[in-house]
Amino acid sequence: MTLSTRFTELFRVRHPIALAPMGGSAGGALTAAVSRGGGLGILGAAYRDREWLARELPIAASSGRPFAVGFLTWAIDAGAVHHALELGATTFMFSFGDPSPYVDLVRSVQARIIVQVTDLDEARRAADLGADVIVAQGTEAGGHGARRGRSTLPFVPVVADLVAPIPVLAAGGIADGRGVAAALALGADGALIGTRFQATVEALVEPSTTRALLEGRTEQTERNRVLDIARESAWPPQWSARTLGHPYLDRWRDRESELEGDPRAARAYRDDVARGVIPAMPVWAGEGVDLITDVPSAADLVGDLAAQAEAALARIGR
Repeated sequence: MTLSTRFTELFRVRHPIALAPMGGSAGGALTAAVSRGGGLGILGAAYRDREWLARELPIAASSGRPFAVGFLTWAIDAGAVHHALELGATTFMFSFGDPSPYVDLVRSVQARIIVQVTDLDEARRAADLGADVIVAQGTEAGGHGARRGRSTLPFVPVVADLVAPIPVLAAGGIADGRGVAAALALGADGALIGTRFQATVEALVEPSTTRALLEGRTEQTERNRVLDIARESAWPPQWSARTLGHPYLDRWRDRESELEGDPRAARAYRDDVARGVIPAMPVWAGEGVDLITDVPSAADLVGDLAAQAEAALARIGR
C-alpha cells in the first residue's frame, strides 16, 4: 500500500509526513534526514538570525529533496523571509500570527506557502490568502499552541471540510503510525509531527532532553504560560506551551499574573539556569510522549511511521 495524498503529490514526497518546524530542535540535519526518509522536512527557523539561517538552510537542502522553512509569524519581518529566499528556500511555513504581509513576497518567486492554524477563523483566513497547505493544530501538541483551542480529533475534520480542496495536515499528539493513519481517516492529507522527531539522532537537543522524552508520560505534560513568563520570552499571551514538568511550573502554577509582576522571579530563573539548577530551556512535549521509546535516525523513523500507518489502515480494511 502506498499512502498517496494531495500533500504527497503536491510536494512529490513519498510519505504523508512532515516535520514540525521546532525552533531549537529542527535544524538542518534533522530537516534533511526527514526529507531523505521520504517526508517533508521543515527547518525550524523560528526568529533565527541570518547567521543561523546561512548555516542551517544549506544543510537542510543537502538531501536534494523537497523541504521547507518554518517561521514564527509574530516574531519575524520581511527581512527574514528575504534572506531565506536568497538562500534558496522554495516553501515557507508560517505559524502563530498573520502571514498576509509576506504572501506577496513569497508568491513573487512562485514559492509555496504552508500556514498553521489553531481555530476556524485562522483557517478561513489562511484559505483566503491562498495557502497551498493548511496545518490544523490541536491542543495535544507539544510546544506552543492556542491557549483555548480544540483538540486534534474534532478540529481536523472541521478544518478539512472548511478549506477543501486545500490539503490539510493534522498536528497535535501524533507520535506513531497509528496517529498518521488516524489523521488520514479524519480527512487530513498527512500529519505534521514534532515531539517524536525531537527524540532522533539528528535533533538539536541536549542529551538531558532526550532522556526526559524517553521517560516522560502524558500526564506529566501541561499547557502553561508560566515558563514563558519566567524566562522572559516575548511569546504573546494567546499562545501557551505544552511542556513536561518543571520546578518553576510547580512554584508558580495558577499565579501567572503575580509572576508577571515580580521581576525577582525572572532574575531567579536566570540565576538558576546559570547555576545548572534548571535546564536552559523547558522540555516541549506533546501528549504522544508516552509512545517515544527509542532514538532512531529521523530518516528511518519516517519509513517506520509510514509502514505503521499502512498496517493500521490495512487492519481497518480487513
